[in-house]
Amino acid sequence: MHPIKFIVRKAIFFLGTVLIFFTSCRREISAPNQPEAYVGGNFEQVFDAFWNGMNNNYVFWDIDTTNWDAVYSHYRPLFSSLNINDSNDVRKSVGYFHDMTKGLIDGHFTLTFTDSQLVSATIDPAYERIQKRNDFHSPFFYAPIVAGRYLDSNFIFGYDSTTSPGDLRFALTGTINRNVAYLTFSEFSLKSSFESANSNGIKPVLSYFFNLIRSPNSLKGIIIDVRLNGGGDIADLNFLVGKFITTPLKFGYTRYKSGNGRLDRTPWADAIVSPQPNAVSIVIPVIVLADMYSVSMAELTTMAIHTLPNGKFIGETTWGANGPLSPNEFFNAGQFVAAGFVSVYTSSSEFKYLDNNIYEGKGFPPDIAVPFDPAALESGDDPALDKAISQIP
Repeated sequence: MHPIKFIVRKAIFFLGTVLIFFTSCRREISAPNQPEAYVGGNFEQVFDAFWNGMNNNYVFWDIDTTNWDAVYSHYRPLFSSLNINDSNDVRKSVGYFHDMTKGLIDGHFTLTFTDSQLVSATIDPAYERIQKRNDFHSPFFYAPIVAGRYLDSNFIFGYDSTTSPGDLRFALTGTINRNVAYLTFSEFSLKSSFESANSNGIKPVLSYFFNLIRSPNSLKGIIIDVRLNGGGDIADLNFLVGKFITTPLKFGYTRYKSGNGRLDRTPWADAIVSPQPNAVSIVIPVIVLADMYSVSMAELTTMAIHTLPNGKFIGETTWGANGPLSPNEFFNAGQFVAAGFVSVYTSSSEFKYLDNNIYEGKGFPPDIAVPFDPAALESGDDPALDKAISQIP
């Protein structure tokens, strides 16, 4: 299980006891031999399905330093020598998949395997890259400290009990010093939870928060906390940040595959957050807290808030997975299954921030860096939140 999911599931139980939608018309692109179409009766076919699938579907070949042609020359003979009916060779193939993908910059990229012998095998180059950071630390769940020490007594915590036990979703909101609105949540499924016909504990949390920010004269600032947030539904970008603006907010650019060639790309198109009904133009400080476990939509939200004239980002450099995700059939790029053997999770488009930098595989840096401080957290203090509060006059 991914470390973010594991720590959040455990911590939710503990706490309970204490743009934009990047739209694009579907492009009619002549299909190559799809990776799902390979029979997969031997490892040569598995390799060909995977290599060709990556060659056509991976969207970062323009900036990735991996020599994919050299990968073909080196690894195809190695795969061809393996026997797909030999359990030792099946396990050996995982090492080959790891070695030929370990340098890919896509922060979403992961490989899982359908073979029952490999049910627990996952290849995650981005997490390995995070572990090599000088400031690396294990995931930490901040909500208990925030609720226990910082929020006023009328805070609201809720979780969505309609989801599966393996996908517990929570949200927490309240005020700090009666004049700073605070919101944190486990993943970007806010719009679906808020609009769900099923009763769940996230709805009242969001309703309370939205009521707070509709009366900005009573507030001095807003803090959005996306630390330990693994991302989710891109519709939440409009749903949340669109509540803070009354005119469209351009915060970057996206582009997509335009053909089957490795470097076939559309021109860059503006990435815009759209104002939502009943939105208020927020002029007080809006501060986003993020850490190295802020992934995907958590990063795009951080960038969008950072773009606001009154926005600021405090914390740690983020994970580095900025390419939006959509089903493969919409963009002829992104996720696929190669010869029924390996499932490939990868971005379907590229994202570039407003400063013309691509932060894929690097992470988005904070305006004010606050290093992880285990001693302070152990004592019940949250240095990043302290710094955010100090930035609100």
